[in-house]
Amino acid sequence: MAGAASALFLLDIKGRVLVWRDYRGDVSAAQAERFFTKLIEKEGDQDSQDSQGPVVYDNGVTYMFIQHSNIYLMIASRQNCNAASLLLFLHRLVDVFKHYFEELEEESLRDNFVVVYELLDEMMDFGYPQFTEAKILSEFIKTDAYRMEVSQRPPMAVTNAVSWRSEGIHYKKNEACLVVFLDVVESVNMLVNSNGQIVRSEVVGALKMRTYLSGMPECKLGLNDRVLLEAQGRTTKGKAIDLDDIKFHQCVRLARFENDRTISFVPPDGAFDLMTYRLSTQVKPLIWVEAQIERHSRSRMEIMVKARSQFKERSTATNVEIELPVPSDATNPNIRTSMGSASYAPENDALSWKIKSFPGGKEYMLRAEFSLPSITAEEAVPERKAPIRVKFEIPYFTVSGIQVRYLKIIEKSGYQALPWVRYITMAGEYELRLM
Repeated sequence: MAGAASALFLLDIKGRVLVWRDYRGDVSAAQAERFFTKLIEKEGDQDSQDSQGPVVYDNGVTYMFIQHSNIYLMIASRQNCNAASLLLFLHRLVDVFKHYFEELEEESLRDNFVVVYELLDEMMDFGYPQFTEAKILSEFIKTDAYRMEVSQRPPMAVTNAVSWRSEGIHYKKNEACLVVFLDVVESVNMLVNSNGQIVRSEVVGALKMRTYLSGMPECKLGLNDRVLLEAQGRTTKGKAIDLDDIKFHQCVRLARFENDRTISFVPPDGAFDLMTYRLSTQVKPLIWVEAQIERHSRSRMEIMVKARSQFKERSTATNVEIELPVPSDATNPNIRTSMGSASYAPENDALSWKIKSFPGGKEYMLRAEFSLPSITAEEAVPERKAPIRVKFEIPYFTVSGIQVRYLKIIEKSGYQALPWVRYITMAGEYELRLM
């Protein structure tokens, strides 16, 4: 087992200790002063490779820290600990404090010392992280006008193997509940150079769920995963995908997935990300943009833009926005479009072209004329070479071809739950450099 935390400190912006919780007795309060001194030295050393890192080591003690607002959250340890795990714990600690106090600041800590110490005692035991789910903690550590009421019995989720879900959750059938919403969301990151070649292309996906189910339901999800289909002896031609860089929510039974690729889980109540994945593959640009800049005289320039949708006609992109850079000294815009609306945003040195609905296989055009000061007319093309940025959403469509083959909900009471599945593709960092 990885080493444990020795103590946890909450410091103000000047390094003064606001809250200190000693878990193992092998560090003292003086370590906070040592940490802040090393932190100042680290920030002052601009040439150091780790000047911006979240870990500081000094005289046998490892300090792991994050900063939120005007608070430093720091863990000190004398053991060979898992730094990534403890840094994640600090981020979860911020989420819990914000759940209780709305905003995590020095003032909110000073007003809630008792609750803070109670939370630290429940979230970490002898230096090992325990419970970090705010919904579960709020069931037995309650605040009301800076007063805490502790229930006599901890919720079942704390003593359960299923720490992310409480027992006794109940929805009435006539409330249009007992449903599961599953959104398959994919973001396309793309960079195209000035020669029209794709420099970077990747798809980042997430399975986002919202569950409104009673009891302790067991869910099973099946995807068109090539490894799974081949193991079952099914044909995979044109229907299966290779999932890479998969990350699951803690509710998924990883051993089951490793054995037979079945995604089995007891879901948390409400919204959560069941799974994320990444596909580093060559993706054809879904919306292609070409721009030509011409100088007609010493004081006038014209931009002609073609936007073409390169996906099937049965799909339609919505909320398309194309941002084109223009010279910072451009004035008197005259803009015409074959579809949508366009406006000049001088504060961004950009031309914004918005198309509400962009069906597949279509091409639209924009023409814009700008006046330029004659003294800079010979440099009509913008010097900063900013790229064209594109935003869009395509409902009922995924780039990777991922499909939900089935979503089963099983609960011992035998109620019938209704699953809803929706697909959507959107632009992430989608940029095309000017020709």
